[in-house]
Amino acid sequence: MADITHGHMPHHTAEPHAGEGIPHPYHLVKPSPWPLLGAFAGGLLATGAILYMHYDQMWLLIVGVLAVLAVMFGWWRDIIKEAVVERAHTPVVKIGLRYGMALFIASEVMFFLAFFWAYFDAALFPKIFAQNPQGVWPPPNIKPFDPFHLPFMMTVILLLSGVTATWAHHEIQAGNNRKAGQALGLTVLLGVMFTFFQGWEYSHAAFGFTDGIYPSTFFMATGFHGFHVIVGTIFLIVCWYRTVKGHFTPDSHFGFEAAAWYWHFVDVVWLFLFVSIYWWGSLGAATGH
Repeated sequence: MADITHGHMPHHTAEPHAGEGIPHPYHLVKPSPWPLLGAFAGGLLATGAILYMHYDQMWLLIVGVLAVLAVMFGWWRDIIKEAVVERAHTPVVKIGLRYGMALFIASEVMFFLAFFWAYFDAALFPKIFAQNPQGVWPPPNIKPFDPFHLPFMMTVILLLSGVTATWAHHEIQAGNNRKAGQALGLTVLLGVMFTFFQGWEYSHAAFGFTDGIYPSTFFMATGFHGFHVIVGTIFLIVCWYRTVKGHFTPDSHFGFEAAAWYWHFVDVVWLFLFVSIYWWGSLGAATGH
């Protein structure tokens, strides 16, 4: 009460409010350069990708990637400022943020659906789609990974990381940021371990990306998932830093919730990959059919 009478807000409040003089709970965003700069950066990235794929010139692609990363950093920095300093993320605003994150994850589901579709098309109709006269899957010249060696260990690592992420969420809800930071640190460590072992797996693969339909679908599906693990790990590192800085409160921590949703989505996709590509996809090789 003393803080309020002296004109200062307490460090932790139950919920952010709309702000003085604003008669509604919505956040009117201040003029920002990031949408326009993001459009230019995306154009540079797309043009650079075309130049690289058709003319083997990489310089514009590198510039495009750096420009997109700079826009992402600046834009998300401003969003964190809106949440922590301006306290503009009211309960109504957070509903919109949740819808946005849910729709983003739904769009990612469509990406993986396309890769699974390509894999099962070739696996269920190998004579037609895999141009495999023998009609077997995997093709006779492919030696798939044993699913219960390194892939199984990677599965355990990723599932454990989901447990530690949930632990961190419970600690934030309890207002214990120190333990939440410890749990997030373990989650990040497990994510880094997964990426290391996937790189190790790729380096010991008995096939290359251009060796046929099986390697192409295998590397596209698992590699795209691996990219998501790297992105999710970075997301969680940012959340760990914000937890240490005291940005999250029991009633206001959507930044972490978004990271947790993304990480659990990555976990679920990996389970489908493990069952369909590593385990089911290796049965034909094991039985000779």
